[in-house]
Amino acid sequence: MLSRLDHARLLRYAGLFTWVVIVMPLWLISGPVDEADPAAVGAGWHAWVAWAVFGGSFAWLSRALDARRVNLLDYVLLVLMIGSAVALSYYSNSGLGVLLLMVAACVLPWLLPLPASIGVLVLSELVVIPVYTRALGFMWFEAVMQSVLYAGFTCFVFATGYVARQQVLARDEQRRLNAELRATRALLAESVRVNERTRISRELHDLLGHHLTALSLNLEVANHLVSGQAQEHVTQAHTLAKLLLSDVREAVSRLRDDDAIDMRATLLPLADNVPGLRIDMDMPQTFLVDDPERAHVLLRCTQEIITNAVRHAEAGLLRLRYGFDGDAVVLEARDDGRGAEVATAGNGLLGMRERLAAHGGALQVETSPGHGFAVRLRLPMEGNVVALDAAAPGVPASSPPSVAAEAGAIRHHPLEVP
Repeated sequence: MLSRLDHARLLRYAGLFTWVVIVMPLWLISGPVDEADPAAVGAGWHAWVAWAVFGGSFAWLSRALDARRVNLLDYVLLVLMIGSAVALSYYSNSGLGVLLLMVAACVLPWLLPLPASIGVLVLSELVVIPVYTRALGFMWFEAVMQSVLYAGFTCFVFATGYVARQQVLARDEQRRLNAELRATRALLAESVRVNERTRISRELHDLLGHHLTALSLNLEVANHLVSGQAQEHVTQAHTLAKLLLSDVREAVSRLRDDDAIDMRATLLPLADNVPGLRIDMDMPQTFLVDDPERAHVLLRCTQEIITNAVRHAEAGLLRLRYGFDGDAVVLEARDDGRGAEVATAGNGLLGMRERLAAHGGALQVETSPGHGFAVRLRLPMEGNVVALDAAAPGVPASSPPSVAAEAGAIRHHPLEVP
């Protein structure tokens, strides 16, 4: 059963078990505190309240450490959790709160950046020093040494939580890279299929087409040189040669009509199993691009948008809308991440702009704090036919009227045989 639990759940259950076990020593020392002896041990109702607040805060914070975004409520509960652990030691005149601080240390790496979590860890160990002097009658030097001793165990728990966090991040990165690999493999398979069909159509055109044309011309000449029953057979052979040439032309036309890359099969794998991010893709039911290079640009730009939403925007939802503007493909993307004051162009955005600029495309980025990122890119096709089924679900409502006119168009590549 334990093998089915991930790192976050194991830490959660271990922490909750420790919190429950503390009930026993806390119950044993429950009772009024002797006011005449400040060092006397006794846990009143304040200690029980602090214990309950810690348990509730920890249970909420650890419910889904690896699958949710940290918000303001989580920071408030983190302060309550650490404060209640210190309060437990203060009101019970014991070191029980220090044990809860160890439990709190395992969730710090999941909620705060590493420098901030280390700072909170050190601060929480310092604030319990007065508890040792009050409850256990330690001198200040002894209290500091006791705090350092417990800090060693707390750092061990903190390191365990940090390693677990790194393992989850590595797993999520692997899942994201696997999704990109599947999409790239789909694009490669589509490109290989298109290249093979193009090669076959050219071979049919160049070999069979020309040879059948030569045969037809020779039969036509022979038809004028013979007479009688032989002429009937030559005429029949000439007719069959023309029919065969027509069939070859039709076969080549069909091969060329089906030589576009299916972008649905290429892009949809990118939305599968992206950790911590739900991707809503809206694209035409029939989405074909003739140019492999432009198909590759569209794939890489989509990958970069997803990567930015996961790594930088900390988004939970990403909407991708593919449509058409004249003879260009348009992608509109928007996430619900934290946003920023200014859209700083990093290597990812610069790479997207360079890829698009190489084919006459453009990229626009809009963002503001708390409203996520909005990206709009336009990739001209320049005569490369893109097929769109206007009646299919998933077509953006904002598609221009020309799209509907192009939806039923049948692409035809005539075979010209001399």
